[in-house]
Amino acid sequence: MSREILLLVDALAHEKNVSKEVIFTALELALASATKKKHHDDADVRVAIDRESGEYETFRRWQYVEYDLLENSAYQIDEESEHAKGLNVGDYYEEPLESIEFGRIGAQAAKQVILQKVREAEREQILEDFLARDEKLVTGVIKRMEKGNAIIEVGRIESLLPREQMIPKENLRVGDRVRAFLSRIERGGRGPQLILSRITPDFLVRLFELEVPEIEEGLLEIRAASRDPGLRSKIAVKSNDQRIDPVGTCVGMRGSRVQAVTGELAGERVDIVLWSMEPAQFVINAMSPAEVSSIVVDEDAHSMDVVVDEEQLALAIGRNGQNVRLASELTGWTLNILTVDQAAQKNQDEFAGVSQLFMDKLDVDAEVAEILVQEGFSTLEEIAYVPLAEMNEIEAFDEDTIEELRKRARAALLTEAIAKEEKVEEASEDLLTMEGMDAETAHLLASKGVATMDDLAELAVDELEELTGMDAERAKTLIMTARAPWFK
Repeated sequence: MSREILLLVDALAHEKNVSKEVIFTALELALASATKKKHHDDADVRVAIDRESGEYETFRRWQYVEYDLLENSAYQIDEESEHAKGLNVGDYYEEPLESIEFGRIGAQAAKQVILQKVREAEREQILEDFLARDEKLVTGVIKRMEKGNAIIEVGRIESLLPREQMIPKENLRVGDRVRAFLSRIERGGRGPQLILSRITPDFLVRLFELEVPEIEEGLLEIRAASRDPGLRSKIAVKSNDQRIDPVGTCVGMRGSRVQAVTGELAGERVDIVLWSMEPAQFVINAMSPAEVSSIVVDEDAHSMDVVVDEEQLALAIGRNGQNVRLASELTGWTLNILTVDQAAQKNQDEFAGVSQLFMDKLDVDAEVAEILVQEGFSTLEEIAYVPLAEMNEIEAFDEDTIEELRKRARAALLTEAIAKEEKVEEASEDLLTMEGMDAETAHLLASKGVATMDDLAELAVDELEELTGMDAERAKTLIMTARAPWFK
């Protein structure tokens, strides 16, 4: 009988392409299931098969649980049992049980256990083989549609293309052959399932890798991509070989390569731009086909003012803001589109604002303030702490004037710091100690008349965003925290 077990294990492992251990485990479960039907359906039965000889033993077991958790004495014991001595919670007490003959396991339940385990192991093996190939771009045939979602057969693996991951207005039908990007793997009751996407920028990148051999060879790189699925997208490319034109190579002879990608993406127009390690130049390239007149970079806010001529404004913004949005996603910078006149007015306003700040805080006249702004100073900190050698380069000021300006700037900063501390004290204790709150935000809110948790709770999310400049997610979280006491 033990020989039959070993022969069966060998045969099934070979036929189903799974490990012998999987078959042994399935057989143990099958034998345990058949044993329970013969002796006691409620019993917890364990069967152990010797992997070398094929001999097997059967045990009935009880798990040791805490006294107040005992639910069924058929498979549990607690501290009152004579068998609990020396056991820890979670340990098992076992007693040998008469083993049933292997040849009598003809019951359908036992067969189902073996087949189920083998099917699970087969699915896992197929998935492991698939993952070993590291394929992110997959191709399959739509088997059926379920509530708008497409069930696609990729090889022997069932995959899911959710409706929200399909290109808008794309009409997919049963029997269609489609490509998609492998987003993730979900493991559920029906086994592992591939979750696909046709709208992620990664899908666009993989399609270009398929069409442009130079990318796989390492001669070209796609550094970034952004998409408005089905309508328009942008990719940034870089050449690792000076002899190769990265944009022309991706476009292909008479546009053949980019047209092949566009055809797969339901006609989505693709802008191919040259990547640059200089952020400003990269943004200029990304704004194509619009021509940029100039750019002003704000490193602190991680934003840029992109200045264009009036006739280029519509092209720069794009339909419904599409061009500037895609350029922003591609570069990772917040982009503000301005005409030449708007930029000049903004510069004039900023010049006047900083000049007025210096006049008020340093108690100087307009001429001195304007000289400071023209020399590139925009904050009190810069005047107070910039190296003295740089200040001495200003021809309009002598050493005494420079020293007096630095002295006044430091005094103004000290006064602001003291005022800031006083404002923080104005914030109520419940606002200061509220979860998610920090002293700086509390001070800012108190200075704008929001001094208590109740004051904060009465604000709308967009109001808090406008008051503080924080993002919507944090504003929502703080407001809900402030409102929590209302619901108790």
